[in-house]
Amino acid sequence: MGELWTTKSVWFRADRPHLWLRRPPGNGSERAERAGRPRGDPGQGAEAGDPARVLPPVPPFLPRRLRRGVRRCHPAFLWPNLKGGFGSAIDAGKLTDIKAQIQSTNQPVYFGAGRFYIVPFTGKPSGNVNYEAEGVATQGIMSLYQRCPHLGCRVPFCQQSQWFECPCHGSKYNFAGEYQLGPAPRGMDRFKVTVTASGEVMVDTSQIILGPPRGTNTIHEPPQGPFCVAPG
Repeated sequence: MGELWTTKSVWFRADRPHLWLRRPPGNGSERAERAGRPRGDPGQGAEAGDPARVLPPVPPFLPRRLRRGVRRCHPAFLWPNLKGGFGSAIDAGKLTDIKAQIQSTNQPVYFGAGRFYIVPFTGKPSGNVNYEAEGVATQGIMSLYQRCPHLGCRVPFCQQSQWFECPCHGSKYNFAGEYQLGPAPRGMDRFKVTVTASGEVMVDTSQIILGPPRGTNTIHEPPQGPFCVAPG
């Protein structure tokens, strides 16, 4: 028999995930033997040595009918592995390659899977704002969350003005993601960024670091051309 999956009360065959059982297969004596095992321990299953993977239970707040439907779904869909995607640490590539791309295109490097930009940063601490101490800037780069702090729209970069400009309500941020104009309550939020010994840039998207308050300006760069979006 194939590998078993369990959500405590329901068992799945890994090779036939569309089939499910309310208890692991086996005869009555095996079930009696399993009664003394820890909860979620499959014991011998149908064959000696069959492994089982204990998965989180179906959320109890779901309606009963939906819970029954969820149990019939493939476990890999119910509990996805976030490794390498938003909500995890993402390898953004070599530091040298990122800096070369920024210099050649004169714009930030955007990573859609991680929902962040990497921008160059050579500014100095301003007031209580110190990006390197916060861990959001290192070795001349900084990571910015794409989401506008106002109402959550994705904020594109305007090549003309060299600012980030929200298309929804006109909030504007300089190249360092610091608030300049519009209804946004603060600068763009950030993620912690590190550079490994081999030169790989790692961005941790599991924790959002709130952006700097209004009035912060560590780079003092006015817009370099006309705006892409009318000021809000």
